[in-house]
Amino acid sequence: MNDAICNLGDVVGPHSPSDRLAFIGLDGGLNESPYRFDQLNDLANATARGLSARGYAQGERIAILAANSVEFIAVVLGIMRAGLVAVPVNYRFPRALIEYVVADSGARLLFCDDVARVLLDGGLQAGLKQFVDPGAFVSFAPTADEPAMILYTSGSTGKPKGVVLSHAAHLWVVRTRLEATPLADERALIAAPLYHMNALALALLTLASGATAVLLPQFIAQDYIEAIERYRCTWLTAVPPMIAMMLREQARLARADLSSVRVVRMGSAPVSASLLDQITQLLPNARVINAYGTTEGGPVVFGPHPARLPSPALSVGHAHPQVQLRLRDNSGAVADEGVLELKSPGLMSGYHHRPDLRDPFTDDGFYITGDVFRRDAEGFYSFVGRRDDMFVSGGENIYPGEIEKLLERHPAVQQACVVPVEDAIKGFKPMAFVVLRSAAQTSEQQLKDFTLEHAPAYQHPRRIWFVDALPLATTNKIDRPALLLDANRRLQERTPENL
Repeated sequence: MNDAICNLGDVVGPHSPSDRLAFIGLDGGLNESPYRFDQLNDLANATARGLSARGYAQGERIAILAANSVEFIAVVLGIMRAGLVAVPVNYRFPRALIEYVVADSGARLLFCDDVARVLLDGGLQAGLKQFVDPGAFVSFAPTADEPAMILYTSGSTGKPKGVVLSHAAHLWVVRTRLEATPLADERALIAAPLYHMNALALALLTLASGATAVLLPQFIAQDYIEAIERYRCTWLTAVPPMIAMMLREQARLARADLSSVRVVRMGSAPVSASLLDQITQLLPNARVINAYGTTEGGPVVFGPHPARLPSPALSVGHAHPQVQLRLRDNSGAVADEGVLELKSPGLMSGYHHRPDLRDPFTDDGFYITGDVFRRDAEGFYSFVGRRDDMFVSGGENIYPGEIEKLLERHPAVQQACVVPVEDAIKGFKPMAFVVLRSAAQTSEQQLKDFTLEHAPAYQHPRRIWFVDALPLATTNKIDRPALLLDANRRLQERTPENL
């Protein structure tokens, strides 16, 4: 990618391999919409020209409410080229939350597809065809920390926050990832939603690499397997629940040829030892990268050890050479276990219109992630849990992730999720939901005994419920609030098992 580029929308352009496929877009029926780099560049320019012709002022926000598509990516690029700010909106949000995000962003225009239009009938709508104006376009040249995008957090606790991301920050992200992970010879598969950093950052990286990517409108396990096999995908990026759902498709996997996969980059949620082992068995030719990143801090945080030491299986790696990291314990002291703080050129500019929130930056410019990590003697970091997820039971601090990792070590367990249920004596007690592996059997008491054997007694789940699948939030992470509601409902039911 040209070092002179200063607009994030120009990750594709004259420097790209014009006649190579940039994306193979697939719809819900797996029908193809192939786009070469020159076609994508032309559509981004046409969008930028159409927006500029309508007089939107520099820095005004333009929202996109749609499922994954190549047109979605072209619109984002065009918005940024025109000097406007792209606001991808989670179309899976309930209507009231969608309306809140659109209003909060101050969006002057909303692009949406047929799926999203059902959710927002009567609202501000614009079809792409009404706005494109084919022709050449000279992109806006941003300076300093001018914003390129606002990505809204999932809103699992409180209302979603608009994370303001600058052109400079995310061009640094793209260039830094290009140095470490050029994807020119890879074929990536993108199925996570483009309104989320995980997928959007990969799309920008593949474009900058001149690589061809396969784009699914959304994650459906059988379609994901079909796309890998049909297009011989080599590079997968996913959150652990997506891979866990894929592993349940035993009949489809039995006849699938997934030998093309060379890399599986897991992000947005921690990987358990059990899931890692299953991925290795399913994809023996693949290297599994246990990655970490946040919308606010970007995807460049950790990397290989500078002395080339092998990374422990569940570690997220060593501090990236261009990123400063430190851990602070409950007393505020720098320690080997505590809340991760990071500083890099890839940090967000701040939250959009949220003076009510506590400043997420320290006085010396570190972003406070809220994620608790542990650092070993060699400098490798391992995720412990979200500080916000931690709860106190009988005076003991409990991180649900630690109990989940333990439960998933049991040979019968595929996935586990632990939630805190209020208790008059203990404050909170851990309760667990468990998905068993295919054809596996165990009992609630056997799993309780397993946790009591391998962990302190206060960590063992007081109740364990077996379910067919764990519910997913709109970012394909496990929906913990929904499971907590389910746990309370189950405990309130006067069934023989609860008496």
